[in-house]
Amino acid sequence: MRRHVLPAGRVLPSCVLVLLFVTPAAAQVPAGLSGSPPVTMASHPEDSRWWISGQLNLIEQAHGPFRSPYQGPNSLQPVGEQALSRVWTIYTGVAVSDRTELFFDLESAGGGGISEAVGLAGFTNLDVVRNPGLGATPYVARVLIRHVIPLSGRAVDVSRGPLELAHREPARRLELWAGRLSLVDFFDINGPGSDSHLQFMNWTVDNNGAYDYAADTRGYTYAVLAELITPRWTLRGAEALMPKVANGLVLDWNVARARSDNLELEIHPTASLISRTLVYVNHANMGNYAQAIADFRAGMGATPDVVATRRQGRRTYGIGENLERPIGAHARLFGRVGWNDGRNESFAYTEVNNTVELGADLTGNAWRRAGDRFGLAAVSNGLSASHREYLQLGGLGFMLGDGTLRYGRETILESYYTAHLWRGLFGSVDGQYIVHPGYNRDRGPVFVSSVRLHVDF
Repeated sequence: MRRHVLPAGRVLPSCVLVLLFVTPAAAQVPAGLSGSPPVTMASHPEDSRWWISGQLNLIEQAHGPFRSPYQGPNSLQPVGEQALSRVWTIYTGVAVSDRTELFFDLESAGGGGISEAVGLAGFTNLDVVRNPGLGATPYVARVLIRHVIPLSGRAVDVSRGPLELAHREPARRLELWAGRLSLVDFFDINGPGSDSHLQFMNWTVDNNGAYDYAADTRGYTYAVLAELITPRWTLRGAEALMPKVANGLVLDWNVARARSDNLELEIHPTASLISRTLVYVNHANMGNYAQAIADFRAGMGATPDVVATRRQGRRTYGIGENLERPIGAHARLFGRVGWNDGRNESFAYTEVNNTVELGADLTGNAWRRAGDRFGLAAVSNGLSASHREYLQLGGLGFMLGDGTLRYGRETILESYYTAHLWRGLFGSVDGQYIVHPGYNRDRGPVFVSSVRLHVDF
């Protein structure tokens, strides 16, 4: 800081998704998929009070021409395109005591995405900043303080990394965080489907598309967060700042009128299953799709304008379920379902009101490439009735707007192969097949190909 293609217009019931994950399986955590130290260019001593590391991620994407009888201001362009994105991050941290740690991360996001990152709800490159005018000037990504309150004397091994400097922690503990962060550093995490540097690249494969998590244009916010951690379950909650306008860079510090409430319960009902259940409520200066449509029908404007209907105090609420489990020694299944009420405008992440996702990954042990990984996932995204009518009448969101709409679920099949080349150097190829781009049956399908070079320092 992300299978079977579902037919358009259908959502896989959550009970079916759960059944896929409760069939018998080996209890051990797959070797090479979790719990292993990262492969990096530089070593990171276990006994140091300090942490310094970095990463560089380069993604080149391209697509050819596709069927498109019309386009609007926020359409994916139907002519052939290619674009290169680049993101580098410097991670630093220091343990000021046995229980308190400080973190400071500097980042730069340069280059761009195809069609300047509009035209798709499930955009194809999670590294792309949606405002290309921001440029590649470095910015502060995280400034964080972490404090641990032990709740038991027994200690367990943990993985040392950019957001956790200890290698042993109390088995039961309360972790308190405050500062600048990305909410998806903590919420909706999924082992096989959350890492755009080594795994999938699509926004709605790496994250729950219906989770409109509080963030500025670059994906960060200020928040206070608490995690109650036990061996079998974790409860985490956060209060975070919302942007002043949809997809905006400036955050609203008046928490009485604008904020994001987040709560997630993570449980480990068996040794081979992880379930994360998320609920959230966003409060912000949001527009309302139904009011924008009513104003348009009353003769106010040539097209509906949700921005003109913004009012302080409006809320969006949503829920999500996130599951992962190993299959044998070297493979994992994962899935997500998500829903939000979809009455008020999509504000921070992307334009999705309901989503369902299934996927799997596999290490290369079978072909003697234990450091390699192959992944396959499918996601189907949908809109609320008022959101789709708004777009059909010519309204614009911050991601979408073809001028009109013949609605169909936006369905994406993505597959990647990541090869470990040397030490902290990785290369990937990726393909994404997108049906009904921007929820429009009149456009597409389109295939987006990608190559990625990733370096961990």
